[in-house]
Amino acid sequence: MESTRRFLTVDEDGPVAIVTLNRPEKRNALSLDVMCELQETFRSIGDRDSLRAVILAAAGKVFSSGHDLAEMTGRTINEYRRIFDVCTSLMHTIQAIRQPVIAEVQGLATAAGCQLAATCDLVVAAADASFATPGVKIGLFCTTPMVALSRAIGRKRAMEMLLTGRLVAAREAAEWGLVNHVVPAAELRQMSRKLAGLVAESSPLTVSLGKQAFYSQIDLDQPKAYAYAKEVMSMNALAGDAQEGMTAFLEKRPACWTGR
Repeated sequence: MESTRRFLTVDEDGPVAIVTLNRPEKRNALSLDVMCELQETFRSIGDRDSLRAVILAAAGKVFSSGHDLAEMTGRTINEYRRIFDVCTSLMHTIQAIRQPVIAEVQGLATAAGCQLAATCDLVVAAADASFATPGVKIGLFCTTPMVALSRAIGRKRAMEMLLTGRLVAAREAAEWGLVNHVVPAAELRQMSRKLAGLVAESSPLTVSLGKQAFYSQIDLDQPKAYAYAKEVMSMNALAGDAQEGMTAFLEKRPACWTGR
């Protein structure tokens, strides 16, 4: 089923939802309305048991140029807070929904557009794609993009991107840990769908538990992370899908997932 929104298109390919930023004439800038529409869409997808993975793509030559600068001048402090509150809530929603989200990046992903890609669970990029946090060059440090970026690639590399604003090519971004796969532009769509298909093969319950556990433990110290993880894994082992999966492996047959 396909539905068209004002700034997005949403398609379904079996268990995979494809959300496409559809504002190419504005370089897919993340205006307040775009971010609200994205958040509403991700929340709706998160409520769908039949959907196992999400691809976040973009129309045109640019993945996203970040915040819409037309909305960023001459505002009050509360208006700026509103923009960044919505942006932060969107990033949280992407990581909170049960389905893994795969960013399909072509062209540029800059500032909040880079943040958007870094926030996604996985990133596939075209070989000619590039990433940057260039806010420092216009007097507005990419402070909120810094949160996602520093957690994806570490302190020193994040600081280099933030302080210089330079473009980081897709292959370098992959070496740094920002990107999972780099492919020729003509193969980008195929690769993102292949990755989504691999994700969709597993138990949706197990994937959802694993995604939530990953983000819950990542910033804990090691003893607390293990204490949390062993409890999650113990509860996971009781689930019907875990029992089915282990039994199917022992019996050398495909598992039949129920999502329970």
